Amino acid sequence: MSSKITVVGNVVTSPARNRTQNGSVTNFRVASTERRFDSATQSWVDGHSFFVDVECWGELGGNVSHSVSKGDPVVVVGAIRTDEWDSEEGRRSRPRVRAEAVAPNLARGVADFRRTPRTAPATSGEESSSAEAGPEMPEGAGDYVEGRDYVDTDPALNPVDTADLSREPAHV
Repeated sequence: MSSKITVVGNVVTSPARNRTQNGSVTNFRVASTERRFDSATQSWVDGHSFFVDVECWGELGGNVSHSVSKGDPVVVVGAIRTDEWDSEEGRRSRPRVRAEAVAPNLARGVADFRRTPRTAPATSGEESSSAEAGPEMPEGAGDYVEGRDYVDTDPALNPVDTADLSREPAHV
């Protein structure tokens, strides 16, 4: 059983993507600083900072490496654990979050979300016919979710017939 945590903070190291024998992983570090309102000074003051390493495996890691940069405000949800090791100074430890989700903190800015295109599952044997593949996708429609989204290759619901326009009276 793992302990779940949500960390709201800023990315303090650039995400680094690495291939391992267990797959691809993207690692970065987040700092979360507490803030409180000081009624004596009537201003916000920073408190202690919590630093945590974040690891993102598989597709999440690829998306993070293309979307997140040092300095970005993020929200990370995942399982927290403590890494421990021996050093010259003695026993050391450091918290690490195995992320389930990483998102921009929209309280601090805006985002332009784009779904990553899904690859078709591999078929054994014969190639599927175009009739089985579903509707042909217009350019830029990689966000289509079958059964949820409407896709039409016609740019207009009611195309304009210019011959009809010449018969309409002019409005003054």
